Amino acid sequence: MAKFRKAFPFSKAWLDDRLAISTLDRVLSTEYWIPKNINFLWAMGMVLAILFGILLISGIFLLMYYKPDTKLAFDSVNYTIMTEVQYGWLWRHMHAVAASVVFLVIYIHMFTGIYYGSYKKGREMIWISGMLLFVTFSAEAFSGYMLPWGQMSYWAGMVITNLFEGFSPHVLGGALNAPGLVEWIRGDYVPGDAFLNRFFALHVLVIPLAILGIIVLHFGSLRIPHVNNQDGEEIDFDAESKKYLAGDTKGAKVIRFKWDFLSKDIFVVGVFMIFYFYLVFYHYEFAMDPVNFDPADGLKTPPHIYPEWYFLWSYEILRPFSKDLGLLAFIFAQMIFFFLPFLDRSPNVAPANRRGIFKFWFWILLIDMIVLTVMGKVPPMGIFTKIGFVAALTFILLWVLLPIITSLEKKLKD
Repeated sequence: MAKFRKAFPFSKAWLDDRLAISTLDRVLSTEYWIPKNINFLWAMGMVLAILFGILLISGIFLLMYYKPDTKLAFDSVNYTIMTEVQYGWLWRHMHAVAASVVFLVIYIHMFTGIYYGSYKKGREMIWISGMLLFVTFSAEAFSGYMLPWGQMSYWAGMVITNLFEGFSPHVLGGALNAPGLVEWIRGDYVPGDAFLNRFFALHVLVIPLAILGIIVLHFGSLRIPHVNNQDGEEIDFDAESKKYLAGDTKGAKVIRFKWDFLSKDIFVVGVFMIFYFYLVFYHYEFAMDPVNFDPADGLKTPPHIYPEWYFLWSYEILRPFSKDLGLLAFIFAQMIFFFLPFLDRSPNVAPANRRGIFKFWFWILLIDMIVLTVMGKVPPMGIFTKIGFVAALTFILLWVLLPIITSLEKKLKD
């Protein structure tokens, strides 16, 4: 049996004997080592954690007054919360802006990882758990978009759930079809009370619990391989940490997570929060679609239905093709990022600008996704249709070419 020191109940020593607080602190912070040669982009993970906290807290306050009923939901959001609840407008603006900005930070975090090769050589689980977080955040955002029960909420829900109709009956002899799946998801033939209540339950309980679990997995997967650095340098963390602890803090290539690196994180978070609250107070409307300020009406279809900006790139990949090809392209776009660590056949862990053809692959992918995002917002007509079609084909072709161009990449000299 473990030895317990004589200590005052709930004192630090008493808790330490029972919960190993000092061990956890040492393993997770004071003896968790971070490379020195990293930049502010490595703070995006902390920014995401702060944004998730804001979404959680603001969501709890909104939950107190929201009514998950098709007859009451719209008024509870646009009148009760916005006009009758003291500072209700502020909580709604904070929640809406955070829900939008969190995807901007996710994309920055994601493309930083791609640029610096932070998914290679033992870091595969870091990337895969990060992509799981992207998927769960996307599901959380979609379910939340349904809750105001405005026109775009209703019709976006109608369009997205229609995707679950599956392929045409002739595809693979109908093996890929699931009759009644759409009605089962909605709880009816069209979105209604059952639909709204199901997405409400997902949004406030099921998906947040999944996100919390995957966050633990994501941070846990960082512990053994440690974070990458902007030079792709292989660092002997055991040897460098001994240097640091011996007093050679300048010569060591690593710093402590607490408080050395955390202080840099806090600075970046502080700068970001200025930007965030500027949007909350002065430009919150960018996170709220004007069409969604009209109550949901199943008999009045909006002239142009589109999702939120962070889904537009994948929506545009679906749109230019026929039903079956579009659905295949959409599934491809959602899944392909998970396989990046295995499609990249290069032996190099280095920034994209040192990796030959991969450098062009990276920047073309980034520009192509921006083009897809822009095209997803405009009506599918004229030249926009052609641009969207070319951009969608480019996205697919880039991923098909990735294993080829990376397998031809020569190993860089140290």
